[in-house]
Amino acid sequence: MSQGKPTDVTVKEVKVSFEPVQYRTPLKFGGRVVSSTFLINADVTVESRNGKHATGHGSMPIGNVWAWPSATLEPDQTEMLMKAFAEEVVELFNSYPNYGHPLEIEFDVSSEYDHQAHRVPEAMGIHEAIPPLAQLVAASPVDAAMHDAYGRLLKLNSFNTLSKEFCNVDLSEFLDEQFAGEYLDKYTLREPVPSLPLYHLIGALDPLTDAEVKDRPNDKFPVTLGEWIAADTLTHLKIKLAGDQLDWDVDRVLAVEKVAGEAQAARGCTAWFYSCDFNEKCSSADYVIEFLNRVKKSSPAAFDRIQYIEQPTSRHLEAENAPHMHAVAAIKPVVIDEALISYESLLLAREQGYSGIALKACKGQSESLVMAAAAQKFGMFLCVQDLTCPGASFLHSCSLAARIPGVAAIEGNARQYCPAANAKWARKIPTVFTVKDGKVDTSRLGGHGLGFQ
Repeated sequence: MSQGKPTDVTVKEVKVSFEPVQYRTPLKFGGRVVSSTFLINADVTVESRNGKHATGHGSMPIGNVWAWPSATLEPDQTEMLMKAFAEEVVELFNSYPNYGHPLEIEFDVSSEYDHQAHRVPEAMGIHEAIPPLAQLVAASPVDAAMHDAYGRLLKLNSFNTLSKEFCNVDLSEFLDEQFAGEYLDKYTLREPVPSLPLYHLIGALDPLTDAEVKDRPNDKFPVTLGEWIAADTLTHLKIKLAGDQLDWDVDRVLAVEKVAGEAQAARGCTAWFYSCDFNEKCSSADYVIEFLNRVKKSSPAAFDRIQYIEQPTSRHLEAENAPHMHAVAAIKPVVIDEALISYESLLLAREQGYSGIALKACKGQSESLVMAAAAQKFGMFLCVQDLTCPGASFLHSCSLAARIPGVAAIEGNARQYCPAANAKWARKIPTVFTVKDGKVDTSRLGGHGLGFQ
């Protein structure tokens, strides 16, 4: 690290806690069902070179079922190990001695993550390392809280502290020489966009019509797709698909198109959009192409509404004979999600024909900003999604999406599956948690730190 700047900070104290979250309805994706989770909540206090202090907050669902779909361990085991890893991250930051920009501190500390990912399970007698994606998720609240604290210390929005004025090194330090002399201020906005369309999730178990409702929750929230479209005037729908049941996948999209068409017509809406998420379950690119061809043949309108395809095949891009997506990308943008764990994975995805990336705050504020810069430089499609993020974690996701140029929409599904976990933060910033005209209001995310106060 260089000699440093007067704005540099050091980490004085990190604390994490775990908050249980119960889903109102189960969420099925990629053949897995989730009905509860834990939030990892982090508070980080930083100190400036002149002895001033500020504390920031970060939060993220543990998301172990998605981040670590182990073939040998049960979900309660992977959840336990990710909690233990989060506590090790706390120790790494608490013992870090140097000053720097949060971006620099995160990438410096994260060089120890892989070692801890092996050590933590071994200490518990488990011989399976915590995979990179799970590492990023478990560490992300601490990284977010550090950026939040840094902005609060300087009385600036964290997204406006990414220039040469504040950073000791340029982007080539985290990426490669293509980025020499460039800083993240080139790839981020100085003010949040005023609003973003919201992608509503249609889980594989979610009822589309009243006839499909088995157990209606005794609360005020919609249940069927038609009810959600009417209530939130939705224009963007993300459809979870099986990936190994072609007939079901095609029929599901056609069923969504029928219900959505009726609901949109009832409110006079003529333009709405889909994304299709296979959560790695497709065996080949040919499956995706056949799926798209069949949807197009049965409903050209539904086909035209598909904005992008998400992670159709395995996250393991480095595997022998990993499917290439050039032919799919020639039809629709195809993005990596689970596969995006590093700059190297982004470069490999480009080689294999992927045309876009899904950014998620759960992969770290620092890592997401750097990946967003790379994707922009390479002209890739960009979207921002969440991990069923309630409360502060959704606000973090929104602030990220609102500062990245070219983001088409933001996913926000905690309002569907765990709305009670939104309540505390929704009272503070109600406009972000209220969907109007299919959009969330992001105009109030320009405050100090990550923007939400």
